[in-house]
Amino acid sequence: MLRPTLVIALIVFTLQSAHASEPIRLGLNYPSTGNYKSEGLELRRGALLAVDQINQDGGLLGRRLELVSLNSAARAEKARANVDRFANQGAAMIFGGANSEEALSAGQRARELGLLYFPTLGYANEITGRDGHRHLFRESNSAWMSARVLGEYLSWHMPNRRYHYISLDDAWGHSMEQALREATKSRDRARHGYSKIAARGARRDDYLSALQKAAASDADVLVIVLLGQDLVQTMRLAHTLELGKRMQIIAPNLTQSIVEQAGPLVMENVIGTEAWTWRVPQREKSETGQAFVERYIALHQAYPGSTAASAYGIVRQWADAVGRAGRLDSEAVIAELENHRYSLLKDEQYWRDFDHQNVQSIYAVKVRDRSEIMQDRFKQDYFEIVHRLSGEQAAPSLTEWQEERRAGGQPTRLQ
Repeated sequence: MLRPTLVIALIVFTLQSAHASEPIRLGLNYPSTGNYKSEGLELRRGALLAVDQINQDGGLLGRRLELVSLNSAARAEKARANVDRFANQGAAMIFGGANSEEALSAGQRARELGLLYFPTLGYANEITGRDGHRHLFRESNSAWMSARVLGEYLSWHMPNRRYHYISLDDAWGHSMEQALREATKSRDRARHGYSKIAARGARRDDYLSALQKAAASDADVLVIVLLGQDLVQTMRLAHTLELGKRMQIIAPNLTQSIVEQAGPLVMENVIGTEAWTWRVPQREKSETGQAFVERYIALHQAYPGSTAASAYGIVRQWADAVGRAGRLDSEAVIAELENHRYSLLKDEQYWRDFDHQNVQSIYAVKVRDRSEIMQDRFKQDYFEIVHRLSGEQAAPSLTEWQEERRAGGQPTRLQ
């Protein structure tokens, strides 16, 4: 007959073994349907690549990682509901999303549940500004960072021009337009006109009306503050109206998938920003970044874009922080992330402690001529990097961040 102490020891061992065999689950909020489904595919590919590499290297804390993916359809209420579903499945961390409304809503719910949230494709300043909190870390750049690199480039190459804005009527659209007006000194709305596009339910006639208003203005620069299919459809109409021949078109947050969907002829010479392109690792002499590019190409016969790179970087950085902490507890991981500096896919980046914004270099890019693009083996070499700004120059300072928090009635320390 077994002794009681031996029985207890066997039970403990069995429970520990069961726990060790249980995977660590990561929740990915991604749009598999709707306006941003192309970005969603890229998010999932980047995340899976990171998960597979970590598992091949022995996993994390002696356990395998498992990616649990749910469709958010780029809707804030669905992304928020998914957070509860991830939590019920035991997710240790949640990331993803395709817009700022998702980031704000899902991030807040994750905070209520004590889970870390890493938004992707959420550029509104509020995410790590007025509405930032301890449980949210943003890897992608903010609207301010895009505006500052564009503002510097445009002030050097196109000074004293008249602007016209077509902006999405949501958190990102408001903050991006405001930040770019500040950076380009186009604050006067009477001189530098604008149109708003509804965040939901916009139709072809809405885009066309906004473009016709821009065409009737004396603007030299047309800024289209849209994303996803809103941007794709607007760009196609702008091409039909031949607006690119008389105005410089700016799309502040460009992605590889946007150019792919709209078509390189439609997007020729459009200027925007990217935090990463597949050419950046070579430019910044990043061996791990180049290895990521080559692995992605081998798997998908395509270049990775910034969306895939962001998802990959988030999973790798969270896993590294867990490894340093030695446990999955959110507070322990937060402590390991804050002010942590690293080089993964480009030059040095770090997670700032006071706002949890990832501080990294940001690039102004210009879409190449279609004739150049078509010579590429994948016909995807879309972007020429025309300007670079360091993360420290691009990101808001502590003083600016504190002013934004006070203006929004928020404490000047993350809660």
